[in-house]
Amino acid sequence: MSDRTARNLEKVSVGEILGLALPALGVLAATPLYLLLDTAVVGRLGRHELAALGAATTIQAMVTTQLTFLSYGTTARSARLYGAGKRRDAVGEGVQATWVALAVGLVIAVVILAGAARFTGWLADDAVIAEEATAWLRVAGLGIPLILVTMAGNGWLRGIQNTRLPLWFTLAGVLPSAALVPYLVGHHGIVGSAWANLTGESITAILFLICLSRMHGGGWRPNPGIMRRQLVMGRDLIARSLSFQVAFISAAAVAARFGAASLAAHQVMLQLWNFLSLVLDSLAIAAQALTGAALGAGTSGLARKVGTRVTVFSCGMAAVLAAVFALGHSLIPGLFTTDGETLRAMAGPWWLMVAMIVAGGVVFALDGVLLGAGDVAYLRNATIASVLLGFVPGVWLALFTGTGLTGVWCGLTAFMLLRLGFVVRRFRSMRWALPDGAVVGDGNDDRVGAGTA
Repeated sequence: MSDRTARNLEKVSVGEILGLALPALGVLAATPLYLLLDTAVVGRLGRHELAALGAATTIQAMVTTQLTFLSYGTTARSARLYGAGKRRDAVGEGVQATWVALAVGLVIAVVILAGAARFTGWLADDAVIAEEATAWLRVAGLGIPLILVTMAGNGWLRGIQNTRLPLWFTLAGVLPSAALVPYLVGHHGIVGSAWANLTGESITAILFLICLSRMHGGGWRPNPGIMRRQLVMGRDLIARSLSFQVAFISAAAVAARFGAASLAAHQVMLQLWNFLSLVLDSLAIAAQALTGAALGAGTSGLARKVGTRVTVFSCGMAAVLAAVFALGHSLIPGLFTTDGETLRAMAGPWWLMVAMIVAGGVVFALDGVLLGAGDVAYLRNATIASVLLGFVPGVWLALFTGTGLTGVWCGLTAFMLLRLGFVVRRFRSMRWALPDGAVVGDGNDDRVGAGTA
């Protein structure tokens, strides 16, 4: 146990929470903002090129978004070691995560490059669109190992409570890409977009690798035991991520059944919810890093205190956001559309989204706490259960009863409320703080005795 770390965590302040959360928010937001620019530039080429970009990026996103365990799983394991005063081992987790990223990334890249034409053909009925998408994917696919290396880099640096370097590394890649994309697209068409992406990804990944080489003082050989445990955690996080996708893709499909205005309203609200999720998820990253460190440094009581403090702050942030969206219910939707039918379709679901923001203040923070504790199997089961018991019945009931977009968002709200119940119950039980599956621990660790609520 690190007594100094334990004392520091006892005094976790709002400033320290924001010091971790705000740079993490910058990292989370940078890529989506760049992709908006990329889409706008390619959109000027024409409808076919924009459709091709949509098809190609969908394929790449389906692969890379399932592998976020390289960030979140690595953070949990690295934070435990860092909290125990084993900084060298915490950075060593980054070495093993990077090996996993390279191995998995190379396999996926080969599959994508070999099957690009077939994959894009499945998504695009038009041969011209499929051909353009294939050209983009065969360049951008080379960057998949680099994207995964960057995920691993974010993970171990967050684990040692450094979220500023990932922000600088991300900006160092995104800004050149943003500068290059108009020129490259203008001279090379849609393939120029892929080269701009690849340039930025290369810069960011190289900076993470340089940082790892400078901070790591141990060996570089792959450790199959550690890598296997990382992959087991990854399996649970991938299953959890897939359940999220099932929920939101199904919601869009059902919303479309109620007409163009319903689908348009759903798209606006979904993008707003994605933005709100980024803000709250940045606080979850802070919760994850601090909780992991608390479990590594002290007792379950310390971890609970840290988790409670971060959750209270997250709830305060959520309350502010909910108030803004409640007061702006007649103004904010008008920033996205002036169509009267679309605005009317948003009127009822808007208040459900406000309720989801309030619940999200607790859900996102406690998600971070449980992720920091490595309690991913429980989170996987809770998320899948919430989809099956809350979202699926709610959304399909909306379809059969004709309650429109309000019914769809009732299903999403039920999904969020069930998640709220699951994570609150788990946090209060303190079972997440038991040393089962812990990365570190010794005979003086008293989490077993303190792990009952």
